[in-house]
Amino acid sequence: MKRTGLPMEKSLKARAVDLLSRREYTRRELERRLAPFAESPEQLATLLDELAERNWQSDSRFAQQFADIKGQKYGSRRLQQEMRQRGVGKEDIAQVLEDRDDLSLARSQWQRKFGSVADTPQERARQMRFLAARGFGMDIIRQVMAGSAMDDDFPPDSAD
Repeated sequence: MKRTGLPMEKSLKARAVDLLSRREYTRRELERRLAPFAESPEQLATLLDELAERNWQSDSRFAQQFADIKGQKYGSRRLQQEMRQRGVGKEDIAQVLEDRDDLSLARSQWQRKFGSVADTPQERARQMRFLAARGFGMDIIRQVMAGSAMDDDFPPDSAD
């Protein structure tokens, strides 16, 4: 093929494969990124169906990978919210988050950031806001804050 001065235009499928070769995308994310290059919404929908059928694109695989990467830093609520915004279905989210131990994760996040019990109500509120922003529920936050006070009074168990 003779090269002219103009660059060759990538096909829609080539663009999709190029994106998916770098990281996982949800169907919604791919649709948004590829829409400007599609000739019609039908063409885009057909391509996305083909990618899902060949298992090149998978919302459940995206959810698992997302939870593995972000799950070390954030609680289930935040992960759930971010995955929902990206277009992951409720079933996939529930499956990925069902076995999470938010309490131990919240404790380790609290320990890493603060390490000691709050002396003032303002400091206690700050610590609670930190955990809430990380996506932990109030029941988990209360357990962490109550446990942190108990941890200072008693030596750690070897069973933990």
